[in-house]
Amino acid sequence: MARSTLSSRFRRLDVERFDGSRFEDEPEEAPPAEPEPGPEAEALLRRGDALRALHAALRSAPRLAASPDTKEQAQGTMLKVLMAFKSSEIEQAVNSLDGNGIDLLMKYIYKGFEKPTENSSAILLQWHEKLSVILLKLNDICSCYLSILFHHTVFWRM
Repeated sequence: MARSTLSSRFRRLDVERFDGSRFEDEPEEAPPAEPEPGPEAEALLRRGDALRALHAALRSAPRLAASPDTKEQAQGTMLKVLMAFKSSEIEQAVNSLDGNGIDLLMKYIYKGFEKPTENSSAILLQWHEKLSVILLKLNDICSCYLSILFHHTVFWRM
């Protein structure tokens, strides 16, 4: 049988540091910094190059940003870019996008439907129509369904 001692020399591991109430998670490495969502696209818009502004806004989209402010800023920039296009230029812009760009743009469009501003819904509907035509031609309607699933709250608030 073990002897009862008051000595703690036998303890080589500090078990108190594993106490659940005192547990501290190891700090994770910070994710790579996302580019600012707006300056490049807004500079291109001021120069009148809406197509390049669209590509810049999609390229600098905050995919993993934790800050809602960053996401709101990116949404606002994208809305400015989409509103800068004339109706006749939308189809050309949509045709210049790849699959990931189309998916991301569709998500921005549905997010824009959640918080409409003055005249934004009409413009977003035009973009949605052109994107849907392209997706139907490609037999890829998955983007529409994914966007609806991710933003299903849009339809329940109507």
